Amino acid sequence: MTRVLVSGATGTIGRPLVEQLKEAGAGVRAVTRELTDPVALAAALDGVDAVFLLWPFASAEGAREVLELIGARRVVYLSSAAARPHEVEIERLIAGTAREWTVLRPHAFAANALRWAGQVRAGVVRQPSGEAVFSPVHERDVAAVAVRALLGGGHHRAVYTLTGPRPLTQREQARLIGEAIGRPVRWVEEPAEEARRRLLGLGWPASAVDGMLSALTEPGPSTRTVEEVTGVPASDFGTWASEHAADFLGTMRAARLHEYGDASVIRVEEAPVPRPGPGEVLIEVAATSFNPSEVALRAGLLREVFGGTLPHTLGWDVAGTVLTGAGGLVPGDRVIGLIDGAAAQYAVAKADVLARAPRRIPLTAAAAVPVAGLTAWQAVFEHARIGPGSRVLINGAGGGVGLFAVQLAKHAGAYVVATAGPRSAAAVRALGADEVVDYTAGPLPGGNDVLINLVADVPDSVTELAAEFVSITRPIDHPRAVRFVARNDPGQLAELVALIDAGVVDVEAAVRPLEALADVHREAERGLVRGKVTLTTGA
Repeated sequence: MTRVLVSGATGTIGRPLVEQLKEAGAGVRAVTRELTDPVALAAALDGVDAVFLLWPFASAEGAREVLELIGARRVVYLSSAAARPHEVEIERLIAGTAREWTVLRPHAFAANALRWAGQVRAGVVRQPSGEAVFSPVHERDVAAVAVRALLGGGHHRAVYTLTGPRPLTQREQARLIGEAIGRPVRWVEEPAEEARRRLLGLGWPASAVDGMLSALTEPGPSTRTVEEVTGVPASDFGTWASEHAADFLGTMRAARLHEYGDASVIRVEEAPVPRPGPGEVLIEVAATSFNPSEVALRAGLLREVFGGTLPHTLGWDVAGTVLTGAGGLVPGDRVIGLIDGAAAQYAVAKADVLARAPRRIPLTAAAAVPVAGLTAWQAVFEHARIGPGSRVLINGAGGGVGLFAVQLAKHAGAYVVATAGPRSAAAVRALGADEVVDYTAGPLPGGNDVLINLVADVPDSVTELAAEFVSITRPIDHPRAVRFVARNDPGQLAELVALIDAGVVDVEAAVRPLEALADVHREAERGLVRGKVTLTTGA
């Protein structure tokens, strides 16, 4: 196993480099301050075969001593396309000491656009030289080239100029960032002299300011080196912008708990936009929905079941648009799913737990589907095993789960008897129930093959009404009864979406703003919520 020492391991290039080296099976040792501490550096170098060198200073002072300690190892040096005097000197020193060496000269980092983040949030980027042309390179691609040079052969004495795949003006970069975050971003040209005064006022050295401004006057190079070295085309700037959308968005509105208690503990407040990890996507949330079990979560009754820490962002149902792709999902895909933290303008989720959103209904309605739809699906098909000719009694058909259960049972060929109060009876009948029984007016009918119970209060006499029982609330004391908690199943969710798009299953929901979530909790506790309520985030 090749052992690699990485300097600058927490930086823009260092982070993806460490990840990729580990994925390649290399041993990785990271250094930061140890680079200029001879004793610490010597200890860090023990057993190391290759070194990735990022020199963190604007002069070559001290580099000779460091390189003498590194000695006759393989060295990959992160220089720059500018080839400034101190970088040229370090390149010369490496060539005189290293057993094998490779120099990376990236041109314009795509990550340089992060300095515009504050202006992007305001919708206007005011910078000099909007027509300056570069081919911005993704930091992941620079790391990929470094991995090949550190671990493979054929790179000795190579000096690689690294760029992205195509030239873009700075104005075009700003536009692509706007597309990635779903907001228009306008470029406003800042006069060069004004930019110079601004940068000097921020403490930039005059030489650095003048060097940057002069660099903007000449088109940057465009190379195919990344593809030639790695065999994979370089990532374009639009991909980079999509992956870094959270960095530009900054904060978002989210419904969060800082403590457990009554509905007053729900706060709609500013919170950091979450950053997707490996295999995850960032979703611009169109809507989430209210589920009765969230009342118990908010009150602190489900801490042992769901775990988690405070502050906690509410919301299990998500419907929205993918901003950063993964796992076959690409920016612009409309998705739904059962996740944590959906009561916010943005949420992250593993790509493999999501399903494509229904095309036939708006996202604000689709948010009603995941929790209630999966619960109904598993009750009807897995636990009750309803088929043609079954007689099923659905107790609590007017609730969010019940409205799906009625339609799925009818789709399975059952004769459906549904209980509902006066406010829900018409909706339940319209969705296909063969009989609707007002539970407030008399006893429930017997003679059923299966009873699916969706309400909290169940009398003991319910065991006389059917041969088998399925409950999502309290257990039913009967040898042929099952109580279950729905699990996340994106495959089932996709099947449900297909039925929605085919017109077999309708979705009805009252739509309210996220700020109304605390009121919805209060109304639910008073028994005033019928069916599903979705909450729009205003993202």
